[in-house]
Amino acid sequence: MFNWFYRLGSPPHFYKLNRVIYPWIGLISILLIIIGSIWGLAFAPSDYLQGDGFRMIYVHVPSAYVSMLAYIVLAISAGIGFIWRMKLAHAVAVSAAPFGASFTLLALITGSLWGKPMWGTYWEWGDARLLFELLLFFMFLGYILLHSSFEDPNRGDRVSSILAVVGIINIPIIHYSVEWWNTLHQGPTISKLDAPSITIDMLLPLLVMIFGFTLFFFFLLLFRLQTEILIRSSNTQWVKSLFMDNAND
Repeated sequence: MFNWFYRLGSPPHFYKLNRVIYPWIGLISILLIIIGSIWGLAFAPSDYLQGDGFRMIYVHVPSAYVSMLAYIVLAISAGIGFIWRMKLAHAVAVSAAPFGASFTLLALITGSLWGKPMWGTYWEWGDARLLFELLLFFMFLGYILLHSSFEDPNRGDRVSSILAVVGIINIPIIHYSVEWWNTLHQGPTISKLDAPSITIDMLLPLLVMIFGFTLFFFFLLLFRLQTEILIRSSNTQWVKSLFMDNAND
């Protein structure tokens, strides 16, 4: 069990495995997003209150979900790297940050576009979920800027990992904000597994989109991780051998 874990944490082993895996993840994610988009935008029925405007959920909800997932990946990876000094874990955290920020920004933009016709305003400073989602965006940016401010990457990894781990407290706050405070956001929908507040013909394409967005995030993460591993291991023999083999080909 632990031997498998340590082998997976080995940059050369993970790099070779990742080259095989990530293209398939990307292909599956794109297919799911295409299927979910067509299903949700063209075939799902209109909402009885929001009309066709509700279809924004097929981008907004998956992007908001992935924004929180990305930070969880960032914080856990940074924590593992800090405790066990695993370079690959720090590489995962660094690779996840820009894509997490991108999905968070997408969630904020689509939420604003959805909010204008539904709530009468693009932004409401009194809405807790909006504020903490915005805070999540700045936390991603803060991690990126803090890490890049150090000339020594190893020191940048350790210092920025502290910020990442502390910031994870924001994730449950975002999730439960609609229950803890009065908010414009509607309450839980698909998380109520016994009785979701959405009909099955609307729910299924949404689940497909969430799964597709999730896989697409991991595809982007693994794609960037390839480069991050090579940069961090540039002085090692296995990377030099890899470039020599490519040059000979």
